[in-house]
Amino acid sequence: MAALADSNVTPEAKLDVLQEAARARNIELSIYRIATGEEIAVALDRAKASGATALNVLASPVLWTHRQLIMDRAAALRLPAIYEWAEMAEEGGFAAYGPSLIGVFRDPYGRQAVQLLRGIKVADIPVQVPTKFELVINLKTAKAMGLTVPESLLVRADKVIE
Repeated sequence: MAALADSNVTPEAKLDVLQEAARARNIELSIYRIATGEEIAVALDRAKASGATALNVLASPVLWTHRQLIMDRAAALRLPAIYEWAEMAEEGGFAAYGPSLIGVFRDPYGRQAVQLLRGIKVADIPVQVPTKFELVINLKTAKAMGLTVPESLLVRADKVIE
């Protein structure tokens, strides 16, 4: 398996934890670090050439900005990819497991804005972390890549796009 990480924002410690988790499950994980959008296609090509059969795309502003490039390149390489934001599978990625961007940003920011307008000090507003994570599988993308998704995985999905 390959992981695509933005070296500008992904701490080495997070990649070490990811590598350890893969090792514990007998998964060979190669991490491809990029710093700019221009490096993405080359990294994906290298991952496929090295024998990767799946891709984990970590969250970052650069990878979000270039998500369509990543999805298109992964599909062309027949490299099923999982993303950290639910919206990625909804936009054409193979699968996603994580919170929705709306749930992470829009909803809490609205509540926090109301608190600020009511005069609550910024320091008194608690930091909110996601509590709902979704597994989204895009069967249209799977079919286009010639993949069959096991029924056992489909029944666990929160959303299946057909």
